[in-house]
Amino acid sequence: MAELKLTAKEIMTKNPITLKKDTPVKQAAEILSENNIGGAPVVDDDGNLIGIITESDLIAQDIRLHFPTYIQLLDGYIYLPGSLRHFEEEFKKAIGAKVGDVMTTDVITVNEDTTLEDMATFMVEYDIGRLPVVSHGEVIGIVTKSDLVKAISRK
Repeated sequence: MAELKLTAKEIMTKNPITLKKDTPVKQAAEILSENNIGGAPVVDDDGNLIGIITESDLIAQDIRLHFPTYIQLLDGYIYLPGSLRHFEEEFKKAIGAKVGDVMTTDVITVNEDTTLEDMATFMVEYDIGRLPVVSHGEVIGIVTKSDLVKAISRK
């Protein structure tokens, strides 16, 4: 179990491919595809993390929108709680033309000293496939599920 003491610094991909929020979605899809990666951190002009774009975010552009659930009462409509907000989020992603329109902004990150055990826990708990490694707000690396599997296989 010594491998559980490995840290992000030891297994991360340094200087990962990053995108800007004004990158066209089509170009982002091409970059991910050409580099055979499932996602990339989105950074501002100073290299600070502002979001992450994943295959799921890009696929959301091609989904069928599920219209909000509502109840008709007399001559009005009452939208059920949460369904309208969910629809608005889906709609925004479906029509987005730039990475900033479809990226996920609530990003789970780690630092260089985060252990393999903690990273695995985050990935399972939050159902995510990659963790940007951040130092002072700047993306310095990324750890993916594949990186974790490689680290575990070194036993």
